[in-house]
Amino acid sequence: MSIKIKEVETEQELKQFVEFNIKLYEGCPYHVPGLISDEMMTLSKKKNPAFDFCEAKYFLAYKEGIIAGRIAGIINHEANKHWNETNVRFGFIDFIDDENVSAALIGAVEKWGRKKGMTAIHGPLGFTDMDHEGLLVWGFEEVGTMATSYSYPYYKDHLAKLEYEKDQDWNEFKINIPKEVPEKYARISQIVLKKYGLKIVKFKKTREIWPYAQKIFELWNEAYKPLYGYSRLTPKQIEYYVKMYIPMLSLDLVTLVVKEEDDSLVGIAITLPSLSKALKKAKGKFFPIGWIHLLKALYGNNNVVDLYIIGVAPEYQNKGVNALMFNDLIPIFNQKGYVYAESNPELELNTKVQSQWEDYDAVHHKTRRAFIKKIK
Repeated sequence: MSIKIKEVETEQELKQFVEFNIKLYEGCPYHVPGLISDEMMTLSKKKNPAFDFCEAKYFLAYKEGIIAGRIAGIINHEANKHWNETNVRFGFIDFIDDENVSAALIGAVEKWGRKKGMTAIHGPLGFTDMDHEGLLVWGFEEVGTMATSYSYPYYKDHLAKLEYEKDQDWNEFKINIPKEVPEKYARISQIVLKKYGLKIVKFKKTREIWPYAQKIFELWNEAYKPLYGYSRLTPKQIEYYVKMYIPMLSLDLVTLVVKEEDDSLVGIAITLPSLSKALKKAKGKFFPIGWIHLLKALYGNNNVVDLYIIGVAPEYQNKGVNALMFNDLIPIFNQKGYVYAESNPELELNTKVQSQWEDYDAVHHKTRRAFIKKIK
């Protein structure tokens, strides 16, 4: 049976592209849908500042006249320059369990990549690290998070048949919140504060965090620069993400570490109440009542906290700054009734990050993978 591939060209088709993910996983208890409006903005060539250095094509697959799959092809020229590669990315990929559909979708991106002079294709990846990364390959009976995407087990099998191989893995951990700060962390925290002249910064009102907002993403750039596929955020992107994310933060769950002498930023820990259940109830829609579910998740009863962004300036890594931040956050987690935390994806090779969970009751419960294939 022939599969028709059509490039997305209109706003209506783009909305169908976004909504296909929600329709495909309707009834799946582990899938967490994003907000349609947010994904539309991410994919918009007029609104997303990543298009200053990226180009993209979006494709829909039709089977018997019905949408059966979607995929985005992305070329991040800055990332290719940074990593000295000529890669096209595939992302935002979803498809029914039909090998003809997956082959046609992937084939469309491969063909476009070759035409643009690319020599390899890898993914799933988005425009930047702020987008979902990796295909779920283990942990299919675990609920996702706001920062991740779900995929049915057959996805990885289809990619294997198309001769895609492992490039990188991300691990995710479920961390039980200890009732008290581990004695080791409490001791290290006092030493680190004095030795390096550091202090903890907390906030009660949103206006208090604004002077640090740009610094947060600048530190993100430095801390994550060595990691797989990273693309440095531009000033325009930083402004974009500041406006998008800062207003939604639960301020008591944000911990910054700065140098006392000049207030320069050394460490960031941005954690959020889990929005997974709320996003499932919202079904991709902020209105008319989606916002109510999100508000309840942020400020009502919730027993899960997401470790959204944890970062330390390169010159302070492995010096106890992470212990300092969790020494501050663990009592707050307990006060709010959180039972466990979701680490969100951590690169398998980033042993420095994963080693910190050795002091906790933590379980590796999900794995995501970036695949790669030569196309020239």
